[in-house]
Amino acid sequence: MTASNPARHESTTGPGPQAQGAHLDSTAHLLNRISSQLAGQLSLVSLDGRRRPDPPALVVVAHGSRNPRALSTVRALLDRVRELRPGLPVHLGHIELNEPLLPDTLTALAHMGTEEAVLVPLLLSRGHHVKQDIPEMAAAAPLATRVAAPLGPHPLLVEALYARLVEAGWRPRTADAVVLAAAGSRDPDSAVDTGRTAQLLADRLGVPVVPAYATAGPTVPAALRALAARGHERVAVASCFTAPGRFATECAQAAPWIASAPLGTHPAMAHLLLHHYDQSTHTPTPTPQALTPA
Repeated sequence: MTASNPARHESTTGPGPQAQGAHLDSTAHLLNRISSQLAGQLSLVSLDGRRRPDPPALVVVAHGSRNPRALSTVRALLDRVRELRPGLPVHLGHIELNEPLLPDTLTALAHMGTEEAVLVPLLLSRGHHVKQDIPEMAAAAPLATRVAAPLGPHPLLVEALYARLVEAGWRPRTADAVVLAAAGSRDPDSAVDTGRTAQLLADRLGVPVVPAYATAGPTVPAALRALAARGHERVAVASCFTAPGRFATECAQAAPWIASAPLGTHPAMAHLLLHHYDQSTHTPTPTPQALTPA
């Protein structure tokens, strides 16, 4: 009999504070989704009631990885983008290693009647892929294309890096330096971009942030040794990777203290993709490519 008393008490006095908070959170989430969907529908209609032209398709260009978690992470990130911008066609294309490959995605869009696409690289700095591979694939596509800049450096990228460090256990004054671990590139512009991201993160954290690389110098272990030689005893590793993979794992394993997770599906990443899409759609209209035979 005593076991039934709490249930009777709850039913007469209403849910406790935790249940009320959970209910309010779920209600707020539902209202946000409804508002977002309504905004997406209204954006398709002009002030005179006529339907607006279809927006250019957003094609997120990922590098590709042999790690299956990378593909699932990228797909989940695209789902976040779709939630933020209902009605916007969002597609995925890879440079290598995974399907769909970018040329196949662009060809499929052309066959579906899509006239224009904005390609947003899911890459965090300039390099060969951004400067050469993606523009060449875009130029060969059977539809008009625009190629956006890489995601970094940008304050939204820094916000995602900061949040991942906090999730890993970083708190103000708990570390005296950070190594920003990135993939690296032979292109000097890539190092410039990563260095700028490191400086923005240093400004956000209030501690020195040193860039290091998985495929170039300085490596993460070398950067950690250099910081230790300068008297930095507690150093965190910030993972500047979009998704899980070999490079992210190796850099995290070198951490003497905490290492943050890849940026993945952090909300700032979805907002950053849309920011670059919006910037590209406000540039002059591109010259349509000559259509190739189907």
